[in-house]
Amino acid sequence: MKIAILGTRGIPNHYGGFEQFAEYLSKGLVQFGHSVYVYNPHNHVYQQKNWEGVHILHQFDPEYKLGTFGQFIYDFNCIADSRKRDFDIILQLGYTSSSVWGWMLPKQAVIITNMDGLEWRRTKYSRMVQKGLKHAEKWAVQTSDYLIADSIGIQNYLKNNYNKDSFFIPYGAFLFHSPDFTTIASYYFQPFSYDMLIARLEPENSIEEILQGVTDSKTERPFLVIGNHASAYGNYLKTKFTDKRIRFLGAIYNIVTLNNLRYYSNLYFHGHTVGGTNPSLLEAMASSALICANDNEFNRSILGEDAYYFTDSTSAKQILEAVIKSGAKENSKINQNIRKIEQYYSWDKIIKDYEKFMEQCLQQKVVVS
Repeated sequence: MKIAILGTRGIPNHYGGFEQFAEYLSKGLVQFGHSVYVYNPHNHVYQQKNWEGVHILHQFDPEYKLGTFGQFIYDFNCIADSRKRDFDIILQLGYTSSSVWGWMLPKQAVIITNMDGLEWRRTKYSRMVQKGLKHAEKWAVQTSDYLIADSIGIQNYLKNNYNKDSFFIPYGAFLFHSPDFTTIASYYFQPFSYDMLIARLEPENSIEEILQGVTDSKTERPFLVIGNHASAYGNYLKTKFTDKRIRFLGAIYNIVTLNNLRYYSNLYFHGHTVGGTNPSLLEAMASSALICANDNEFNRSILGEDAYYFTDSTSAKQILEAVIKSGAKENSKINQNIRKIEQYYSWDKIIKDYEKFMEQCLQQKVVVS
């Protein structure tokens, strides 16, 4: 198959979840014998035309000049270029700035869209932007031949709101097999003596509720906040929460450091609420973290009974005071989550599932046409 991947800031990954996903998926599909093209911004740090056998197509991206509006122009340029390429499959990762151009997508290609999470629910957006994102979601559903949902919650949402079937393929993770406390010794913590979270510092990630629970609790353990705090909301959190136990470490991108921090933590808090299979949650599971998650359909569909759940600062406080990462109950939760990574969320399985689904979609289009 000749496959294009649209909708990311390019590979190799220098940004986040979808970029990491595009990197793993494109490389895996090439290894399976397919011809894969990934669209990159013109000013991406990687300027070669080929990466690990993946063709790189650079397109002009004026986001550095125009801000968010530049993303729409970049997506337009990518879709316009795709009309010249005779792709069998075009995989769109997300829809927030691309679905407005959905009518331009080449008719001969099979259009598959990974719908990501519920972007319009993000509280960082104004009501006008949220309304626009809701329209973008609808356009993506209408202009795609097939939809992929990366969580059961999103799959149910698409069915209930658009009467549209989607194919469930989650995100993936690599099991962390080599903990080494010396890699994080510079943080001056003892193993399992701290609690933590890793997230974008945004309201829908329950940061404020978690930190209020820390402040109200009697635990003496430090609490690590890992995420870029150079923002208005980050400054608000740092001003409100001056408790010496709470330590804002900023963004950390080194995966070895992050895996070890997760592995040696006592409790790992996951406060995400807007849906999708969040990569950081799977990475926490794969790193043998003991997880305390926001109690919602998206998190429960992944974790089941193998986590603690909070709903507000009071329940977060109670869990902080009661739970220690030791004993049979805690080990059972950790081990069950590791088995889930092995059985359902390994990258090998995810890539094979994508390949099989693409082949089925292409075959269906051939039969129909």
